[in-house]
Amino acid sequence: MDADMGTGETVGTQPEDEPGTGMVAAFGRLLKLVRRTAGMERAELGVRLGYAASTIASYELGRRIPPPHFIDQADEVLGAGGVLKELKEDVARAQYPAFFRDAAKLEAEAVELHVYDTHVINGLLQTEAYARAVFTMRRPLLSEETVDQRVATRMTRQEVFARMNLPTLSFVIEESAVRRPIGGQTVRRGQLEQLLVHGRRRNVEIQVMPTEREEHCGLAGPFTLIETRTGQRIAYVEVQRDSRLYTERATVRDIAGQYSILRAQALTPVESLTFIERLLGEK
Repeated sequence: MDADMGTGETVGTQPEDEPGTGMVAAFGRLLKLVRRTAGMERAELGVRLGYAASTIASYELGRRIPPPHFIDQADEVLGAGGVLKELKEDVARAQYPAFFRDAAKLEAEAVELHVYDTHVINGLLQTEAYARAVFTMRRPLLSEETVDQRVATRMTRQEVFARMNLPTLSFVIEESAVRRPIGGQTVRRGQLEQLLVHGRRRNVEIQVMPTEREEHCGLAGPFTLIETRTGQRIAYVEVQRDSRLYTERATVRDIAGQYSILRAQALTPVESLTFIERLLGEK
């Protein structure tokens, strides 16, 4: 997703890779080569595509991630014959933190997603204000541009709710995460209202795990279960800045069994929506 800076210029997002390295930098070098081969200066390409020459330079130097529509337009204007378009998906993946890129691709194509969260509301359910508060609180501090990019990327992930073939989605969320006023009470209220909206979708079930529960099988931490179009089941586990995708059948089966028990221990979807409505009524 790109950001409008109010100058008629569309600006891509900052890459996760260090400057001069990774897919973003490799694409930038290719873009520069194709542009020079076409005998076109940055300023001329910028005029033809509606970008500033400085923005073209940022893309070529790997400082920013070019949005998909820029890649499509540049490929056609420069006569690249599809070479630039071929890398569009890889470039798009670079907008995610490295540890989440594989999971993001699986998430976007999944037919089923089952999520257990402990500290914050899941990114697929977050409001923009809530997501911005989450990223602003990160330590070490993220730059304002990086926060903007992360928020935009998180909102893009929520296109899963608008897919033609709707996936089956379920969430078990700890009560403490639902109650925590991240970003302040106004942001919290907006987030609770968003949970009600999503929880009423036909393909979504949201359950709250009460803090008072004496039996709880999810003490090892959060995870996500993913089922692909081919029927493969994968478990994704993330801790701090590290993550792991489990594909081994026995491991995934154990985590899936754990999730089934969690759902039985949590409030039902109807009880959970009632609980969230009650929180909204509190002052």
